[in-house]
Amino acid sequence: MILIKLGGSIITNKEKPLSPRKETIEKLSKSLRKIDEPIIIVHGGGSYGHYWSVKYDMHTKEKKYNPKGVAIVKNSMIELNKIILDSLIKNRLNPYCLPPTDFMSGNKPIIKKIKEIEKIAKSGLIPVTYGDALWFGQNKTYILSGDKIMAHIAKILKPRLCIFALNEDGLYSDLKSKKLIYELQGERPSISENKMDVTGGMTRKVEEASKIAKMGMNVFFVNGNKPERIVKAVKNRTFEGTLFRGKRNV
Repeated sequence: MILIKLGGSIITNKEKPLSPRKETIEKLSKSLRKIDEPIIIVHGGGSYGHYWSVKYDMHTKEKKYNPKGVAIVKNSMIELNKIILDSLIKNRLNPYCLPPTDFMSGNKPIIKKIKEIEKIAKSGLIPVTYGDALWFGQNKTYILSGDKIMAHIAKILKPRLCIFALNEDGLYSDLKSKKLIYELQGERPSISENKMDVTGGMTRKVEEASKIAKMGMNVFFVNGNKPERIVKAVKNRTFEGTLFRGKRNV
């Protein structure tokens, strides 16, 4: 089984609110059709959910946020999710929409429900879920990121490979020269010690990817603008990007 995260920066234009990158989404869908084993897709919010969560000052911490903001974030994520689903169907794939409320209770994953996701993926359908604003309880809500969902699902289902499709080739040891880090041996890279240019959303991705690698699974950061690299990683184990090699796979 393959777990794939389509980052918000690859499926939307983050510089322009509510702007999907439809050509890129189409190319990704066409490439995913070439994968002949069960897959699960998670996607980010990009210029949809992320834009509104910033506007309404919503974060991953459970708090009493503006109800209007919560409603708008959720609505925008449904809108973006529909664009992804439509593209997959157009390319003769069988997406199965799974809002994160289907497998989360508060901020905890429901193990039984996540195990059902594996059965859905093996049935010929492609589970598709996404980062979202979620109810926590006591009038509190929070933002559940797609990166965190990746770690939740990976921990329970132990996929063969976890892929993060980014708007970059991978992780760079130096941002100016774009010197690529090809492989990390399961450990969480130290930003200060290795002088890595990892900030903001990328920091969160590195943290979650490192957690997954420590559980023994390989995690691959790849340029989603070149979706053929996703296919090569799955089919040929050729990694043109940054590979976090899981400890049990070293």
